[in-house]
Amino acid sequence: MTPADLSRTVLHAVRRAVDEDALRAPVPARVRVERTRPGGSGDYACAVALQLAGPAALPALEVARILRERVAAEPGVGRVEITGPGFLSFTLDAPAESDRAVLAAVREQGLAYGHGDALRDEVHQFHHAREVRAAVTAQTVRRLLTAQGARVRTTCAEPPDPDWARLGVTVDAHGTPPVPLTGIRPVPAGATAGELLERLGPDAARWGLLRAAGHDRAALGPELLVQGEANPLFRVRYAHARARALTRGAAALGFTAEPAPYDESPTEPAAHGASPAAQAANAEPAATTAHDAAARPLLDLIADHPGVLLAGARHRAPDRVARQLEAVAHAFFDFHDSCPPLPAGDEKPSAAHRARLAIAEAAGTVLAGGLSLLGIRAPEHL
Repeated sequence: MTPADLSRTVLHAVRRAVDEDALRAPVPARVRVERTRPGGSGDYACAVALQLAGPAALPALEVARILRERVAAEPGVGRVEITGPGFLSFTLDAPAESDRAVLAAVREQGLAYGHGDALRDEVHQFHHAREVRAAVTAQTVRRLLTAQGARVRTTCAEPPDPDWARLGVTVDAHGTPPVPLTGIRPVPAGATAGELLERLGPDAARWGLLRAAGHDRAALGPELLVQGEANPLFRVRYAHARARALTRGAAALGFTAEPAPYDESPTEPAAHGASPAAQAANAEPAATTAHDAAARPLLDLIADHPGVLLAGARHRAPDRVARQLEAVAHAFFDFHDSCPPLPAGDEKPSAAHRARLAIAEAAGTVLAGGLSLLGIRAPEHL
């Protein structure tokens, strides 16, 4: 069960409670679940009972009890606890089951993994100055909101800079709006679009404009073009390219990713008719994401990706997405170096390699999808 699945499960429980007249309160448009903070209980936590207590005219603890019995029976939910004044804390089924669900979701949804309809009832109108960072930020916020189902319109105070089109920026209209609109006002870049394009090119320019929070000054120096680990943009794009190279390498060796972590058997299946001695010689440890300790941070980041995209949209903060991609890239290389997805030397492809390749491919998909939302290309080769 992914965080998005859990959010829908809790919302369904609220609807059931209302339909069964166990709870008299308006059903919220969405329910937010978050990873439990250090020292907390369970895998995820939710404050929906506190949110509904007032409208339901019931103590939050009573609302939590009503919802707990309805959520606890759902597939994928191992345990539901009530903590504090009425928080619901969820422990999901065994990590391998949760990992399977996450990897399956990435495989099925592709670059749209993390997109959804949580904001489908929202309409936004943004207005910004004739300034390149404001224009790029507004356009990217629009992408993030649209990916969550919202409808968005952007306007500019003056006619757009013609060079904005080379940065992928369009506006719906320009001029003074008849009514005040929500402003997008990051710290100005201190350069025009043409100047940035000449020095950095479109991808590095967009990354530099979006990587810093809006209230911070954007770093737009030559370090954005460095082809090395010190450059976060290079590291993110190189991680994506490396993930794609692993898929090509596996195909050349005659195997593909195992779509779910393999953890049911202590050894690889033996060849038909092989002697016990040959079976013992060919036996190897099963591949499990739980046993590959380096996979855990990467899998957690992949599972958290939909929540990061939604938070980036809600808070109009593309920088959150950029930092998420940096974290995924860092965890990918740690995983790649500790648990190689491809066999080395005379080693034969195993269940371990297939399972690891599935994780690496999912990471590559997350990186490509995140870069796409930021308007940045994800090259297959670097």
